[in-house]
Amino acid sequence: MNPTSVTVHHAFLPHTDPEASLSFYRDVLGFEVWRDVGYQGMRWVTVGPPGGAGTSIVLHPPAVDPGLTEDERRTILELIAKGSYGALTLATDDLDALFARVQASGADVVQEPMDQDYGVRDCAVRDPAGNLLRINEVR
Repeated sequence: MNPTSVTVHHAFLPHTDPEASLSFYRDVLGFEVWRDVGYQGMRWVTVGPPGGAGTSIVLHPPAVDPGLTEDERRTILELIAKGSYGALTLATDDLDALFARVQASGADVVQEPMDQDYGVRDCAVRDPAGNLLRINEVR
């Protein structure tokens, strides 16, 4: 059997306010906007590392599946608000500088930068929708 190369192309995170999410991912984290698509009053924003290479993040409207009940939609929105719905781990070569920018933006800080027992230095914050972002330092 021949091995097949597989990479991660997109990661999806819900947004509850596309402008706030766009501002956070573009202006605070430094991602480029690769696509910004509206459809029937909804908006999908794709951001990624500068230069257009690597995995992108698709910020999408939550609970838009037409098969969801109103109770399911409400539950999803409650989970997003609690930070229990979406999560992603990012990486940077300068955690302290990035954390300072994130903190100055007013983002919800869950954990300040620290050395973990398992060998990673990281921090944790929530984006404007409540998604948990862990940021690892990679040197």
